[in-house]
Amino acid sequence: MKKAYFAAAVYTLAGLGLGFYHREFTKAHEFTGPTQLTATHTHVLALGTLFFLIVIALDKQFAFSGTRLFSGFFWTYNLGLVLTVAMMVVHGSLTVLGHAAGPAISGVAGLGHIVLTVGFALFFGCLYGPVIHAPETEHATGSTRSPVASGDQR
Repeated sequence: MKKAYFAAAVYTLAGLGLGFYHREFTKAHEFTGPTQLTATHTHVLALGTLFFLIVIALDKQFAFSGTRLFSGFFWTYNLGLVLTVAMMVVHGSLTVLGHAAGPAISGVAGLGHIVLTVGFALFFGCLYGPVIHAPETEHATGSTRSPVASGDQR
């Protein structure tokens, strides 16, 4: 759980820093057009900060962070996110500077998306066992059956 907490904190700082970078870099170059820098701030805050805060909440419920699969998910997902966002920054910065981004940048960005997708699949793998094998929770009536299913038509 500590890894997820620190990841969320680092991504918060990175997301805020990228928002600042976008604003100041485009202003310094008097750039007003569309650029991928615009999306880096929100991508990092959503896919980094918010996602890892959700991971913390789910880990609190299902305690899966101590597994080997979690470690694989954690490092794969972070690698994918860092690759993806780094290429967004490079591509966006080149756009602001008036340079074309070559196919290598698109290729690495695509690789980042693929690695991120594998990270998501590993995360769902982490959740599968604890969610599928979780005991049924008892409702306020003390029964695991719904009132409708048991014939109770209040």
